[in-house]
Amino acid sequence: MSEDNIMNVQEIMELLPHRYPFLLIDRVVDWAPDEYLVAIKNVTFNEPFFQGHFPVRPIMPGVLVAEAMAQATGVLAFRSNGGGPKDDALYMLVGLDDVTFRRMVEPGDQLTIRVEIKRMARGMGIFNCEARVGDELAARATVKCVAKEVTE
Repeated sequence: MSEDNIMNVQEIMELLPHRYPFLLIDRVVDWAPDEYLVAIKNVTFNEPFFQGHFPVRPIMPGVLVAEAMAQATGVLAFRSNGGGPKDDALYMLVGLDDVTFRRMVEPGDQLTIRVEIKRMARGMGIFNCEARVGDELAARATVKCVAKEVTE
């Protein structure tokens, strides 16, 4: 793994429009264009969603684990294309298939997200995604995303 395969949060923010508290990727630790990407989300007790989900037993909501996987697909798609998003476009989640959750994600966990391009066609990307805590599978899904032009 070389330095070219690592991205810090500033580089991620150049590719994704998400910001705190909704940017759910802290670092990219490895990637290969048109193939795969591995990202990290450090889960801390200070995350705003833990105040209500659940105060007695804080658990990262499954929809946010799925969103973190979707954000990783956006980073892979933009980096594979050699650029970033156009000013008038957003990379949007349009589908989740075969979603399974196997393990709770709790404060102190480090979520490792691996996304692999399954198919790119007509502006839509289909990705196989997994989120793990250590060696344990936390979630798996097929994620579909597409670049959409946005107008005001």
